[in-house]
Amino acid sequence: MSELNACLVIADESKEFPAALTYAGQLAKVNGWRLVMLRVIEPSDPAPWASITEEMRRQALDAAESLTQRFAAEVWAECGVTAEPVLREGNGKQELKKLIDEDLSLKLVVLAAAHGGSGPGPFVQSLAKGPGLGTRHIPVMVIPSTLSREEIRALAVPMPVAPPEPEPPATPPSA
Repeated sequence: MSELNACLVIADESKEFPAALTYAGQLAKVNGWRLVMLRVIEPSDPAPWASITEEMRRQALDAAESLTQRFAAEVWAECGVTAEPVLREGNGKQELKKLIDEDLSLKLVVLAAAHGGSGPGPFVQSLAKGPGLGTRHIPVMVIPSTLSREEIRALAVPMPVAPPEPEPPATPPSA
């Protein structure tokens, strides 16, 4: 993988995903990072015939590729950042852990929390339970999906650093 630092966002069709994508795209832009977009395809139940199972798998892969291309176009239009789609098949949490362990340039995972009485969303809940995201320690940023795009963009912009205070002049030695 590339040596540039990268931000990872998990692509799904949830209502909260646009908030995560906006933040991750803006963060990647202002920091000069790569934006990695993970889409995990959960395996479907096997059909009685192998050809049907393979066709279902092919359709799921086509749909996932189409979805990530649409999201990549959205983040390009909004932030001017090229997203790198990563398609995986399997359990979402396990595939996320594998990717984090494989790609050492990943420095942050961005998720968005659902709003309403149903909790923060299934992915945020599943990550909150258990030992974390694998053998590497990596921060997870959870963006409230109730924020406006402008508020989300403002969060991703680095804060200006105040210049250091000048040193007081040295007092000349008394004669």
